[in-house]
Amino acid sequence: MAVITTEAPDEIHRSWRTAALGFCRRQPLGTFGLTIVIVTAFAGLSAEWIAPYNPTANDFEAMTEAPSWAHWLGTDQFGRDLLSRIIYGARTALIIGFISAFVGGFAGLVLGVGSAYFGGKIDLILQRVMDILMAFPLIIMALAVVAIFGTGVQNVIAAITVPLIPRCARVVRSSALSIREVPYIDAARTCGFSHSRIILRHMMPNVVAPFLIMLTAFVGQAILAEASLSYLGLGVQEPTPAWGLMLQGGAEEYASTAPWIAIFPGLAIALTVFGFSLFGDALRDAIDPKLRER
Repeated sequence: MAVITTEAPDEIHRSWRTAALGFCRRQPLGTFGLTIVIVTAFAGLSAEWIAPYNPTANDFEAMTEAPSWAHWLGTDQFGRDLLSRIIYGARTALIIGFISAFVGGFAGLVLGVGSAYFGGKIDLILQRVMDILMAFPLIIMALAVVAIFGTGVQNVIAAITVPLIPRCARVVRSSALSIREVPYIDAARTCGFSHSRIILRHMMPNVVAPFLIMLTAFVGQAILAEASLSYLGLGVQEPTPAWGLMLQGGAEEYASTAPWIAIFPGLAIALTVFGFSLFGDALRDAIDPKLRER
């Protein structure tokens, strides 16, 4: 028994390392996307240590200063260092993106599996509600929620979470419908297992693959939605550093005289969303056995 307990962690570590190396070798674009995500996450988590300046400190002697050795990405119209604001903005974007994606995705997972399992009137009512929510584009629904509850980080998270729920629920339901008819679900019912046990232990684990793929896509969508809301003045408010807020803060006025005010935050948004998209596509290819065989 002692040999098993000492060798098992090494075998698990070796299998994870082999799987990671195999993923990097087969999915170079996905690895590139994951690298972007990791770099962004590292920048957000260690912003206090790597940011050269205080992101909210004004320097009126260095307003709209071009990129230089003192300010690598230049300064904005208030003399604030753009590099520092972009680094701190990564934290804001990832916090809102991950919380919105996880809460919305998990709620959609529960509703989708429950709707497929119970069927009947429950499925009919839930799916009609999902149809109503999906009739509105994500940004329109987010604008409606913000208009009702107001601005701020918590309200922005709620505004982005609500429209993500039906998108996850519909995909999960389609996978759960086929799982509901397999023999081991009937056997679990025959054994007298509770509905919650069947759903949590037998159905949810079998829809994890599409759920994880959607989760990566949802993070990118949530970051883009947060930037859009902040750009419109309905998302994160000053002085909190946020990429969309940096675009909204007079970037159009200084487009010809100080284009770096809009270019660098826009690149941060585009690269991060692009990274999540690449990683999500690669994860789909790695998980789907049909695509893995090609």
